[in-house]
Amino acid sequence: MCVDISYTIMNCRSEVLEVSVEGRQVDEAMLAVLHTILLHRSTGKFHYKKEGTYSIGTVGTQDVDCDFIDFTFVRVSSDELDRVIRKAVAEFKDALGNSGSDGMGQISLEFYQKKKSRWPFSDECIPWEVWSIKVNVVNLANEQERQICREKVGEKLGEKVINIVEVINRHDYLPKMPTQSEVDNVFDTSLKDVQPYLYKITYQITDSLGTSVSTTMRRLIKDTLAL
Repeated sequence: MCVDISYTIMNCRSEVLEVSVEGRQVDEAMLAVLHTILLHRSTGKFHYKKEGTYSIGTVGTQDVDCDFIDFTFVRVSSDELDRVIRKAVAEFKDALGNSGSDGMGQISLEFYQKKKSRWPFSDECIPWEVWSIKVNVVNLANEQERQICREKVGEKLGEKVINIVEVINRHDYLPKMPTQSEVDNVFDTSLKDVQPYLYKITYQITDSLGTSVSTTMRRLIKDTLAL
């Protein structure tokens, strides 16, 4: 357990993405974005030979074809990690469906590192990167609109993935590689086949995200129908 002190951290990198999707596309769109980020924020397992000397295992990848979006994303080949992400996304989708707030919400992926505190105080959780995905669920009138939305959301997700990779490839702050005794302060070592940076996923449901994204999606569908 650690105390979140994000409000005191000035150099925490923050990125905001916005997507507009049909209800049945929420799961796949969120999985595509979150898995893309975690693919670039995970390493193979560390194998220590002695303090200060270690090797890093390989990270497998696999393609995932979406059922309701014309899109294929790449994720870390870890069933354990996939289950954790899917559980968080399912909870977010259920909350969206039960909110009565016109299907608007935000899911966030926060990376942090721990700073040990002396007993009896809890460790501090210091965030260094936060990705927030604002989601708006649109209601479509017929199958023709759904097919257009399927294609347009796929195109938009492709743009988001490129944006994510560009941001991650910047030479910005990353926690320094830890010694064996400190590895749990930087990485999640609980998984047997991959080692992501420490992270947490949270969400909120709100009716104050604005309608710009959904308006853009509806305009794209209307323009396509007019062709």
